[in-house]
Amino acid sequence: MECVIDTPQGRVRGTMDDGVAAFKGIPYAAPPFGPNRLGQPLPARPWDGVRDALFFGPTPPQPPYRPPFDDILHNPVLPGDDCLNLNIWTPEPGSARLPVMVWIHGGAFTNGSGAVPTYDGRAFARDGIVCITINYRLGVEGFAQMAGAPSNRGLLDQVAALEWVRDSIAPFGGDPDNVTIFGESAGGMSVASLLSMPRAEGLFRRAIAQSGAGHHAISAATADKISAMLAARLGVVPTREALAALPAKTLVEAQAAISLEALLDRDPQTWGEVADNQMAWEPVVDGEVLPARPIDRIAAGAGAGVDVMTGTTAEEERLFLVPTGLVEVIPEEMLAATAAGYGLGSDGVAVYRSGRPGASPGDLFSAVATDWFFRIPALRLAEAHEGHVYEFGWRSPAFDGRLGACHALEIAFVFDALATERGRPLGGDQAPQALADAMHGAWVAFARNGDPGWPRYRSDRRATMSFGETCEVVEDPRAEERRLWDGIR
Repeated sequence: MECVIDTPQGRVRGTMDDGVAAFKGIPYAAPPFGPNRLGQPLPARPWDGVRDALFFGPTPPQPPYRPPFDDILHNPVLPGDDCLNLNIWTPEPGSARLPVMVWIHGGAFTNGSGAVPTYDGRAFARDGIVCITINYRLGVEGFAQMAGAPSNRGLLDQVAALEWVRDSIAPFGGDPDNVTIFGESAGGMSVASLLSMPRAEGLFRRAIAQSGAGHHAISAATADKISAMLAARLGVVPTREALAALPAKTLVEAQAAISLEALLDRDPQTWGEVADNQMAWEPVVDGEVLPARPIDRIAAGAGAGVDVMTGTTAEEERLFLVPTGLVEVIPEEMLAATAAGYGLGSDGVAVYRSGRPGASPGDLFSAVATDWFFRIPALRLAEAHEGHVYEFGWRSPAFDGRLGACHALEIAFVFDALATERGRPLGGDQAPQALADAMHGAWVAFARNGDPGWPRYRSDRRATMSFGETCEVVEDPRAEERRLWDGIR
């Protein structure tokens, strides 16, 4: 059955199926190509008649995932210039004023889109939420710093999408005054960035940062270094005019090569913060769009009126170490050097070892890196904002059970997608539906009223909801390891 809605740009036609209306590929901004290549997002162009919103729209230019992740992570690539689009699932088009949730995808700021199958918003709509997934510019197109171009174009795209939601979501049944942004990995880092940004103030009421928080941004000096590398590789100067003259495919190939170099080299003299952050294309502290590192702005009071929930999986780093086989070959010397680079001495490594009898150097490396990259930044965000904290601890059966409670595993639970093909690559065929019910229900409750069902995280009571074989509030899990990072991270 078809459903037609009026928007400020024109009428759109979606589909109604089993009580949920879906509208896909709606442009929230003009195509970021042609004269506006590498520029600010501009308003979407109006259209005459009724525009079909039946299929996902084009996705931003991006490279394919490298093996083995191309078999693990779904990443549809759909051609076309009109890539700044969004998708909506709603149970009640009209004047219902339902809570709105806007999903910001992950992918290291170089991959992903709102069309990833796991992000289907039908379950949220079933439970009375208007769910939206968005695209934003990635890699060089979205985050490379260059003369003549605005910085952080990918973040500006996210702001433009939220402005479209504010102005246009009411006819779809959404309440523009009750918007929750949520995202995972680079999407979680985007959530924290938006929480800190003057340009995003007032566009959302609640925020959920999954496996990504407010520490991951690079300095303008580091961004300039990387843009110089890009330009040298391409034989041009690092300006908007020069880079905009090149095909998108050429920029994608160059950015992928630089990303790989950053992963393999990891020399701080060459790569600055990227030597540890491992992402060559990420938000830049440019002094305007992003005035300071997000966590520092939030600690100083930015986003104070926004409800916050944040958390991680218990073994994030295993996604990057187990499928590649790296977890089996990491030596003690690499563990010690990495911990030292993070500011953690040998005594700190001993604490991790004492809590994991029989752990290999690779297992300990995973635990240390998980805390530095994911868990401690999430806790700092919660401490700065007195947010709600969760930890996802259910362990995947994939790779003979070695994958563990890895990065991205929780997404299918949050979207209640276990019963579909979308939930199986990481979760397998026997993932517990009761756990998906609990997680999805907590996200829905938070979007409705800011309370997911457990106490806020405070220094006198570090309440953490543990989502695992059972779901229970735990006080300050792995406290001794957490305290190691005081004054360091």
